[in-house]
Amino acid sequence: MRNLIIFLRRYFNFFLFLLLEVICIVLVFQNNNLQHTAYINSANNISGKLYDKYNNIQYYFHLKATNDSLVAENMRLHNDLRSSYDSMITTNGIRIDTLRKYSDDSIRKVISTEIRRFQYFEAKVVNNSLNKPMNYITIHRGSKQGIRPNMGVISSSGVVGVVRSVSDNYAVILSLLSKSNSVSISARLAQGKEMGSVHWDGDDPAFATLRDIPKSAKLHKGDTVVTSGFSALFPENIPIGYVEGYSQGDKSSTSLTVKLKLATNFYNLQYVYVIENLLKDEQQSLEDSTYKLIK
Repeated sequence: MRNLIIFLRRYFNFFLFLLLEVICIVLVFQNNNLQHTAYINSANNISGKLYDKYNNIQYYFHLKATNDSLVAENMRLHNDLRSSYDSMITTNGIRIDTLRKYSDDSIRKVISTEIRRFQYFEAKVVNNSLNKPMNYITIHRGSKQGIRPNMGVISSSGVVGVVRSVSDNYAVILSLLSKSNSVSISARLAQGKEMGSVHWDGDDPAFATLRDIPKSAKLHKGDTVVTSGFSALFPENIPIGYVEGYSQGDKSSTSLTVKLKLATNFYNLQYVYVIENLLKDEQQSLEDSTYKLIK
């Protein structure tokens, strides 16, 4: 206590000067419009910058929640797409989970019903391989969340692969980046509609090969290649890749081999969408029974 009193007595004049200086400054800013305006503007500018820095920091720490909400919203939009429904005429009552079209007259007669065909589920990627002949992706969603083997998988930008095995809360996807005949995506050119199939040659995770495109097809660099819709795994018009170049191979060949830059960036894959074809079993059962009759 004695040292504090000595310190205050020694520097009393200095502290008194600082106090009077602060009082003078406050009086100047309060009683002069020019200085008051300059003070307010400066204070607002400084506080605005501080709030901006604070908001940026908050935004960074909330990125995960923001990404999760965007993925959930994308899933909802996928499920609402017209391509998720099959349009067909029906007079046999109401089907569950449908879009219905009515006539424009006063009777409001049901003229068609669009039956849901595809259901989308979002999932978080927890493991992903890129540099093997057969590459797999593990997602944190399994049978308890509605995932089953042989479901198609896409990203927000394009095709990813096919579900191969499932546990209660996890599923393993056979990636499009796999040198296997079981990962052959039925594809077509978005412009000319010519059909082919997409395979990965095992070299570069950014590129794949489109085969069986007829020589008559008109190709240009950057042309989009999409799913054909002939596979029960994927809806049509899902991007697969973009034409990077093409060759004929040998002169006797009737088709072109096209190099594709894949639409999905497998290097930074974080979220995917698993697709359930609600009419797949019906289609498969009918086709199998028909093949048996032919044999």
